[in-house]
This record gives sequence, C-alpha cells and structure tokens, in this order.
Amino acid sequence: MSSDKPLREGDREKRAAIISAARELFARQGVDSVSMDAVAARAGVSKRTVYDYFGDKNRLFLAILSETSDTLNASIQHALDRHLPMDGTITTVPGLQEAITALVLELGRTLVGSADYAAAFALVAQRRWREPGNQDDVVTVSAEDALADRVAHFANVGLLDTDDPSMAAGHLAALTILLAYNDQPDPATADPERIRQIMTSGARAFIRAYATR
Repeated sequence: MSSDKPLREGDREKRAAIISAARELFARQGVDSVSMDAVAARAGVSKRTVYDYFGDKNRLFLAILSETSDTLNASIQHALDRHLPMDGTITTVPGLQEAITALVLELGRTLVGSADYAAAFALVAQRRWREPGNQDDVVTVSAEDALADRVAHFANVGLLDTDDPSMAAGHLAALTILLAYNDQPDPATADPERIRQIMTSGARAFIRAYATR
C-alpha cells in the first residue's frame, strides 16, 4: 500500500497494541521477517486496521521510534522535575549529589531495565546494520537539553563549575545511563544491584569532576 495514503488516527488502545506487538516482533525476528499479518495477530486486530493506522511497515517502524522517543523524553523530564528542581531547595554540593544520585537511580530502574526501550534501540541497530548511514533513531534531544538546563542552573548558583553545560550533562549521562546500558544490555537478565552501583558511582564521579571547590 502507498505510504502517501492518509492514515486514520484510530483508537488509542488499538494503536498502542499494534506498536507494542510490532516492537516485540521486529526486535526478535527482524523487520523484514515479520509480516503485517503477524503484527495484526499479535495485536488482536485486523490487518486492515494495521494498514489504516500506519500505512506500511516503514511507517509502523517509525511510529515505534516516535513513541519511544516521546515516552523516554517524558520519563526523563518528570524525573528531572522531581529530583533536580530549580526552585532554590538544593543549596549545597552534598545536597546536589544526593539529588543527582536519586535521579540516576530512578532512570536506572525505569530506562535501563525496560524491555520496550531495549527493543527500540535494537531496531535502530538492526536498520543501521542493514542500511549504513540511515539516520532513523530514538530522539532524545529534548531530554538532553533539559538535563543541560539543570546543569547550567546549578552552575549559575555556584554548585557546579562548568562553562559548557551540554558537555557536562553528556558526561553525567555517559557515567550513568550509557554505562549501565553497556554493562547490562539485556533487560531480561539485568542485575538491579549492578545498575544501582553504576548509577551511584557515576553520580559520585560527576560531582568530583564538576562540583565547585
């Protein structure tokens, strides 16, 4: 079917079921090996519904990445709002370290151990292996910008020492979330205690590197 065909917005629960089914099947079997019939059967809808909602397999693939991007960015933003408020309540370096530790521990629980996120990242890797240079991805720019804004705030109030908040935010992510993903890539066998250790030590290393003296 043509990818230019107008799509139905459809029922939210059906859309979510289709995306969930496709994400699981695509990650396990490969996008090319999965038929739209199989997606429909797993989602409990008709094949016509899958086509009406998503148009073709590529649009369905991109919808998985878009949905993952939206939920990932929202999760990180909510965690930032809870643990790193910019309202003046965090006034000391030890308090900031405690808050950052709580932040990354929450992200370790909700992101690193998530089968849905792992599946989406696996799909990106699959496509790039098959199509070198392909730029389709899970987009985390808004979450990265939000974290950089927090770093800039705490630099402005004198708790962090950096003239490049985006770089510092990238270092925090690398020391915690990215390191934990690399160390524990399979959510089915991920060790929560190991993730906790990585997150705690990463937050401590970040503070040692960037806290004001």
